[in-house]
Amino acid sequence: MTDTVTEIWRHPVKSHGREALETVTLTAGQTMPGDRVWAVAHEASTADGSAWVPCSNFSRGAKAPQLMAIDASYDEATGHVTLRHPSRGELTFDPDAAEDLPRFLDWVAPLMPAERAASAHIVRVPGRGMTDTDFPSVSLCNLASHRAVEAAIGHELSPQRWRGNIWFDLGTPWVENEWLGREVQIGEAVFAVRERTRRCMATTANPATGERDAETLKTLNSAFGHQDFSVYAEVVRGGTIRLGDLVKVL
Repeated sequence: MTDTVTEIWRHPVKSHGREALETVTLTAGQTMPGDRVWAVAHEASTADGSAWVPCSNFSRGAKAPQLMAIDASYDEATGHVTLRHPSRGELTFDPDAAEDLPRFLDWVAPLMPAERAASAHIVRVPGRGMTDTDFPSVSLCNLASHRAVEAAIGHELSPQRWRGNIWFDLGTPWVENEWLGREVQIGEAVFAVRERTRRCMATTANPATGERDAETLKTLNSAFGHQDFSVYAEVVRGGTIRLGDLVKVL
């Protein structure tokens, strides 16, 4: 058990890959830098980049499980994102460049189910990441809760199924659900915990293969009486978080 930060992850393009970090500097009232900066709107979407909109407007792992097998890296100096998938190889592109959009759409098209609306364009909202919450959120995840799900389902699961931002091990599962309405300090940053995270079908897909191979939602509901994993929090005091930093409920 350790009540310190064990992993930090960001997801530069929503639902299209994850990237491990060793440190991150947060700003009050903002999402994690480099996290969900862009989102991929599908053909039926109303998203135009002018404001936050719900996740139903975007191509995502809940509907397209192969997206869960993407790894990503984001070069903030150049603005380029590199995506990697076991069946699609590697693509480096600028999500803000209109001339790069066709290459991205060609690369991702085989990963999208034929019966779903195809990916159409990439949007970003100035000043915030396109998180699933209408407020700028960071997700906080407890490895002890992850182990409880593994034990209930009967086999190992990659923590990356949960697409979380900041991970730690509290030793006891689900204690993070008791943080609602409280503040938590992690490293130099302070968070106000706002919501539990209700999970979707994306978590049933294996992040290594993109294949649906685990009844995560059924297990959560039957074993624990809820469909939640992790909590959404808002940064109320900015600061730097590093691997090994202490997690403390205030």
